[in-house]
Amino acid sequence: MDMREGRIMRLPPRERILDAAEDLFFNLGIRRVTVEDVATKAETTKAAVYRHFGSKENLIAEWIRIVTAQYAAILDDLEKTYPGDPRAQLYGWAKHIADTLATTSHRGCPFINSIAELPDPNDPVRLLIEAHKKRQAQRVAVLCEGAGIPDPEAAAVEISFMLEGAQISTQNNSIPNAGQHVMRIISEILDRADRGKKKGSLKVLAKRAG
Repeated sequence: MDMREGRIMRLPPRERILDAAEDLFFNLGIRRVTVEDVATKAETTKAAVYRHFGSKENLIAEWIRIVTAQYAAILDDLEKTYPGDPRAQLYGWAKHIADTLATTSHRGCPFINSIAELPDPNDPVRLLIEAHKKRQAQRVAVLCEGAGIPDPEAAAVEISFMLEGAQISTQNNSIPNAGQHVMRIISEILDRADRGKKKGSLKVLAKRAG
C-alpha cells in the first residue's frame, strides 16, 4: 500500500470517497469512472457512496466545487502574500500554472476535460465550471486594473487565453517548455503597466512644457 492509499484509509468515509473520486475523475474522466470504481478505491460500498452523495452526479458536482475552491484559494493566498501588490499577485498566479504544467501534463485542466464530457449546456456541473471561470476572469481583470495595465479587461482575456492554452499545449505536447513561455508572456503583459506610466508621465511633461 502506497502513502496515498494509507492516507485514504485514515480519512472518514465521506472524505475517503471524495479523495478516491478526485483521483479517478481527474485521471480517467468523469464518465468512464463508475460509482463502483469509486467505492472500490475508497474501500467502501456503493451504498455508502449513495448514502453520502445521493448520486454520481452529486459526487461529480462536489468534486468540482472542491477543485474550484482550491483554485480560488491560490489567488486568496497570493493576495495575503503580496497585499496591495496586484502585479505580484498576477505574476504568482501565472507562475503557479507554469510550475504545475509538468505534473498535470498527462491530463491537463480538470475543468476543460470535464466540460468535454458534458455536452448539455445546462448540465449543473458544467454550469458550476462556467461560473467559476467567469469569477476567475473577473478577478484577474481587477488585478490587471490594479496593476495599471492599459485596457485591463483585454489584458485579462489575454492572460486567460494564454494560461488555458498553455495547459492544452502541454497536454498534447505541441509546445516545448510551455512554462517558460507562460512566464515570458506574463512578464511582457505586466511590462505594459510600466510603459503606460512612462507614456503618461511624458504627456504630463509635454502639457506642462506647452
